[in-house]
Amino acid sequence: MTSRPVIDDLSSFWMPFTANRQFKAAPRLLASAKGMYYRTTDGRELLDGSAGLWCVNAGHARDEIVAAIAQQAATLDYAPPFQMGHPLAFEAAARVAELMPAGLDRIFFTNSGSESVDTALKIALAYHRARGEGQRTKLIGRERGYHGVGFGGISVGGIVANRKAFSGQLLPAVDHLPHTHDLEHNAFSKGQPAFGAHLADDLERLVTLHDASTIAAVIVEPVAGSTGVLVPPQGYLQRLREICTKHGILLIFDEVITGFGRLGKATASEYFGVTPDILTMAKAINNAAVPMGGVAASRAVHDTIVNSGAPGAIELFHGYTYSAHPLAAAACVATLDLYRREGLFERAHALAPKFEAAAHALRDAKHVKDIRNLGLVCGIELESRSGAPGARAYEAFLKCFEAGVLIRFTGDILAFSPPLIVSEEQIERIFDTVRNALAAVQ
Repeated sequence: MTSRPVIDDLSSFWMPFTANRQFKAAPRLLASAKGMYYRTTDGRELLDGSAGLWCVNAGHARDEIVAAIAQQAATLDYAPPFQMGHPLAFEAAARVAELMPAGLDRIFFTNSGSESVDTALKIALAYHRARGEGQRTKLIGRERGYHGVGFGGISVGGIVANRKAFSGQLLPAVDHLPHTHDLEHNAFSKGQPAFGAHLADDLERLVTLHDASTIAAVIVEPVAGSTGVLVPPQGYLQRLREICTKHGILLIFDEVITGFGRLGKATASEYFGVTPDILTMAKAINNAAVPMGGVAASRAVHDTIVNSGAPGAIELFHGYTYSAHPLAAAACVATLDLYRREGLFERAHALAPKFEAAAHALRDAKHVKDIRNLGLVCGIELESRSGAPGARAYEAFLKCFEAGVLIRFTGDILAFSPPLIVSEEQIERIFDTVRNALAAVQ
């Protein structure tokens, strides 16, 4: 196949979460990808240290997934999900349900993490209404939380820059828990930090303030990703679960990043031994080959909603044109087969100690303020440059790109989440490249 020429005019595409003027003055364009590597339009090879956007867990352009998508496109390119179905939608749901925590086996498909979060919030509200407690409308998020870019997601989210331009139109019945990031007590923690479980008790304060009878759900990321990799303190998630159960509040885990092997288990819920009532997913559900997300609800939540409707009536007025899209579902089934056949979750678990050691070896590197990690995810926080927050991490990102390694950055935090097929040698290369980049950054 003849590749398309690089387009000269970049003005038409308004890029998401990007400094558009800065990028278009010096664009970084990707032309192809395979395995652990991207290739740029000028022929340079890039080692992928971030699984795309935390999502390509099985590596790029896997033959099995490509074949499944192509075959499905030629067989059934689209099927309406409203009042109709297709077999792969039900197969994909059953396969996803097998990987979820016990009891969370009712799957509602979406097209992204943002849609999954808004879906989960709607399900929580619908559940309480169905059980006769429609006054439970308040939603509790967490400071520094990221739950996508829908109005529901940014309302319960806690990243200031994502919220401020839209603050006048966010959901009104929302409050936030404090974040768990505490460098004074937990700097350079390996795995879960020891200090901070007590921060979950702030939920009791919010219950006292609002009254439990008004609160529908609490939503948190088990490991916060986009804000810079914040690992939960030991006992924190367990305490949240206890308080929610005590007050009849639904607990939602946003596992858009942590789902499908990132921590060496199918879900973070499994890793931590804490089962929520609702779990959101996307990204690695089908290796990001076709947009797809989902929500896993407990059977109790699902049955309460579905059984409350009149016979023949729609029970939940919610859905998307592309829910369980045939191509996305085919990619999902093929991806889950690949995860199982190659033992990629177990591989991530086995690689985690090597990944941790390589990351923390940068403790003495220039500008490093903190390192935190769990499974195959890591954040390296840098001292901010006076008067220019975020500039140092951006420059380190560029230096790594020039050296042939792709990483992520948010503010002055470098983030790492390589595909689960990464080798030990590639792990070393990623962090060696970061050390050299930091040494060259002022």
